[in-house]
Amino acid sequence: MPRPFSICVAGGGSWGTALAHHLAGRGHDVILWLRDSRISQAINAGHENPRYLAGYPLHKNLAATTDPAALAREIIVSAIPCQQLRAWLNAYKDRLSGGSVLVNAAKGLETGNLALGHAVADDVLGGAGSRGSAPKDGAPFRYAALSGPSFAAEVMKGLPTAVVLASRDALLARHLQVIFSGPAFRCYASTDIIGVEMGGALKNVMAIATGLCDGLELGLNSRAALITRGLAEMCRLGLARGARERTFMGLSGLGDLILTCTGRLSRNRQVGLRLGRGESIDAILHSLGMVAEGVKTTAAAYDLARRLHAEAPVISTVYSVVQMGHSPAKAVKTLMARALREE
Repeated sequence: MPRPFSICVAGGGSWGTALAHHLAGRGHDVILWLRDSRISQAINAGHENPRYLAGYPLHKNLAATTDPAALAREIIVSAIPCQQLRAWLNAYKDRLSGGSVLVNAAKGLETGNLALGHAVADDVLGGAGSRGSAPKDGAPFRYAALSGPSFAAEVMKGLPTAVVLASRDALLARHLQVIFSGPAFRCYASTDIIGVEMGGALKNVMAIATGLCDGLELGLNSRAALITRGLAEMCRLGLARGARERTFMGLSGLGDLILTCTGRLSRNRQVGLRLGRGESIDAILHSLGMVAEGVKTTAAAYDLARRLHAEAPVISTVYSVVQMGHSPAKAVKTLMARALREE
């Protein structure tokens, strides 16, 4: 067991709350930072997140706050949704301690400039994702990404979970691996930051596609086909972006893809499922109550595939339904009618 670290988990959704609970249980000095003062007060009073994880008791040593001063800790775990990360870092970068480690636990691809999390951190913090250049106080920020098949509710229950921690700094990845690992939370290390973040982003689009097929009641054959061809598509885009192919066979690729495409707790699968049953995307998002990163990532992934000149038929199909309002049934027929090719 490593020495206790001072850790701030930023973002009081289900995943941020579960990670804060887990890290507090490992003996670290953990504070959960969030914007909603009502939820913060409820967590401190009742040791439960009533909005996102009602019924799951939180570790007795976990405290919550809305005070930005809490961000000045050795490790900052960001569970801020991907599309909000840049604005959040810009707003609070002066609160972060130079030399601290930013661990991004959100998954997605930024719309517009199509940046992954490490590139956003590079832009805002001055090299956190790769080069490690120094901010104003002279100490460099360091960056890592946490990804893999991990439903928050199952982490709260203490069920066995395996994830990957990626950083271009191999020593940092191994250091964090020890800090985050526990009896039921096993961490693997990786230096393929691009592959790990690409896998985490693109699997959400594939989960929407799989949900569409399930909502249309197209059977288990179609589900298996979509997962398999979706993985091939993830590899193709990842390789074009500079990732390593074997990363997509691991936890942040195949592992997370299987979970998100088949698990009933998957928000992105639920989006596809309801679209396939005839609901509108606006109605689904209004009633969901949580962020489904795959919706906006679909647009970013579609734009990325075009920029890279990479074939992405599954992403294009999901884009046509989610972003253009095409009929799910017709979109699947179009996908199946594509020209035949070798695998």
